[in-house]
Amino acid sequence: MDNTAFNALEQTFRSDGPEAVFDLLIGTARREKNYRMLFGARLMQVRHRLGLPLIDTDPVPGLTDEQRPVYEKEVKQIAREAGELFLASGDIAAAWPYFKAIGEPAPVAAAIENVTSGENLDRVIEIAFQEGVNPRKGFELILEHRGICSAITWFGANMNYDSRQECLKLLVRTLYSQVAAALKETIAGTEGAAPETNSVAQLMAGRPWLFEGMSYYVDSTHLASVLRFTPELEDAATLRMAVELADYGKCLNPMFHFRGDPPFEDTYSDTAAYLRALLGEEVDAAIARFRQKVDAVGNTTPAEVLIELLVRLRRYDEAIQASLECLPGTNSAPMICPSVLQLCQMAGDYTALRRLAQERGDLLGFAAGVIQG
Repeated sequence: MDNTAFNALEQTFRSDGPEAVFDLLIGTARREKNYRMLFGARLMQVRHRLGLPLIDTDPVPGLTDEQRPVYEKEVKQIAREAGELFLASGDIAAAWPYFKAIGEPAPVAAAIENVTSGENLDRVIEIAFQEGVNPRKGFELILEHRGICSAITWFGANMNYDSRQECLKLLVRTLYSQVAAALKETIAGTEGAAPETNSVAQLMAGRPWLFEGMSYYVDSTHLASVLRFTPELEDAATLRMAVELADYGKCLNPMFHFRGDPPFEDTYSDTAAYLRALLGEEVDAAIARFRQKVDAVGNTTPAEVLIELLVRLRRYDEAIQASLECLPGTNSAPMICPSVLQLCQMAGDYTALRRLAQERGDLLGFAAGVIQG
């Protein structure tokens, strides 16, 4: 590297002192758009003014009570400036560490909203989806650039409730549009024109020939995988799409009917029944269906699914009874449904809450029943 810059820094220090050196570094960094050096120079300037070592050797600087607020305020400001400059240059991946350090994800989330492609797309997706900066947009990018198979895998690893709902809607709607488009193309080839509707149910209606032989319109493993997640859905319009996807699955050749985990062994029929109940359709039949699947011993998942369905339907008294009948009172393993004491709280049945809490030796639960009852 040319020694000119080093010589200039040394000469500046001898003639004008350390502040002039910092000014020279900062000016050079701005001119060269070297924002990492800009951050480093400004941080060094702050440390010098506070009498701290210029090169940080301690992740938690030994600051006095007077120094700490000044240092933290200055570091936040210069990190924000570096992040904003990186964003202005289109480098989201480089900007994120600065905003992450100061706990300000909003500017990065806004920048990600406008992303369509780019050489750092993988890192942007990680920031958006895995690090939770803009999960919905991150998931859109996964679907668009990595495909539905990758999206299913990424979705399965996402445990954040709010973003799961948004991403699941995207997943279902994407698969639904793929099925509808494939059905329309096939219908156009046979009937001479594609129907105007984009409804999967309407496209299938009156056309059993669509499913003759081994015909299918999307990868059936993708269909089964997406349907596995759909009992989580809350949005009514997306629930309707999921029902139609399950009904589409029921029409497929048995070769494409994959056995699921209890109580959704018949992936398409069981899922359709559950989702219809959530939409207020054939509710009693669905409850009876899943009650029959409860395992008297061993696997408690079918019972938990039944109870969760009753909770979603706001049939709390039935959920309490099912919990008492089907789940062991001493079960401490994580469940997908509320505990019986939580069910009592949901039902507003504080008499039962007190009684059951006392039976289980739960002083906190008993206190909650006494105070609220």
